[in-house]
Amino acid sequence: MASPTQLSLISKASPSPLFSTIPGTRFTPPTTVRPTSSRFTCLASQTGFFSRLGRLIKEKAKSDFEKLSSGFSKTRDNLAVIDELLLYWNLADTDRVLDELEEALLVSDFGPRITIKIVESLREDILSGKLKSGSEIKDALKKSVLDILTTKGSKTELQLGFRKPAVIMIVGVNGGGKTTSLGKLAHRLKNEGAKILMAAGDTFRAAASDQLEIWAERTGCEIVVAEKENAKASSVLSQAVKRGKEQGFDIVLCDTSGRLHTNFSLMEELIACKKAVGKVIPGAPNEILLVLDGNTGLNMLPQAREFNEVVGITGFILTKLDGSARGGCVVSVVDELGIPVKFVGVGEGVEDLQPFDAEAFVNAIFP
Repeated sequence: MASPTQLSLISKASPSPLFSTIPGTRFTPPTTVRPTSSRFTCLASQTGFFSRLGRLIKEKAKSDFEKLSSGFSKTRDNLAVIDELLLYWNLADTDRVLDELEEALLVSDFGPRITIKIVESLREDILSGKLKSGSEIKDALKKSVLDILTTKGSKTELQLGFRKPAVIMIVGVNGGGKTTSLGKLAHRLKNEGAKILMAAGDTFRAAASDQLEIWAERTGCEIVVAEKENAKASSVLSQAVKRGKEQGFDIVLCDTSGRLHTNFSLMEELIACKKAVGKVIPGAPNEILLVLDGNTGLNMLPQAREFNEVVGITGFILTKLDGSARGGCVVSVVDELGIPVKFVGVGEGVEDLQPFDAEAFVNAIFP
């Protein structure tokens, strides 16, 4: 077990004499902290701080529609055939049109179960006379997708509770964009006025701490890292949450080691990390977000199921969707597991981790 002396707080925003004297501690001189653009005073003790923070982030999602839309351009191109199919639709062509629509949805990774459900519902409404034009069919298609997202994955806002610090654990397999997503999330939360502490809990990958330190410096956040290579991840996260509690941080963002969902021992370590955090703050972590690579499409479902069974996932971050034509996987993962998507990665920029908004997503993928 790593002791507190094996851990260090690297301040990227303000110096601390306590930690500057610890041997081996890397220290950065004080930097100027940029004023935030928050629309309210950042006091976590203020009633409703976290709920207002969640609403502000959600509002930004609606205002950043163009960014979201461009991020799903490849999926939208795949589904553009639907407009062609419905342009000259007539009742006699119903079977042919619905067969081709089904194929377009499957190619975009909506998944067989959802696709059949949507298409058969459209067929029933067409034959009963409820849908009488191509535009009405398209509107019904969009409504079907939106209904799935809003009924099965409605809590898209971060659920951060009512006391500080809120704790968010980021988990996932190797190469999914986990550490990068954490850095981008820190940037977004800090810009809304939250005081962020990062915890470098990825103690297996040699470059992971260095990568997170770069993000800490880039975002003006502070970070806790392990001083020794053999430090346990649970110890690092525990110490970080203690520090966050003692020094009045609003949110502690906990990175974890990437792991295959089939590796039992590594998955067990996640349980230890969750328990360690919960011992410091009962009920923590407030969120456990699973990062999934959008390029894997429906192959992400086994990962999601296994992680959820082990630690209880509260939300998804779907990354790399800008390079994928498989955006339908967003709907599939929500429908299969009933867990909401919280954020989607639609580009390489620091602003390109977008809060997920179901209505904006539907409008983005259906031209």
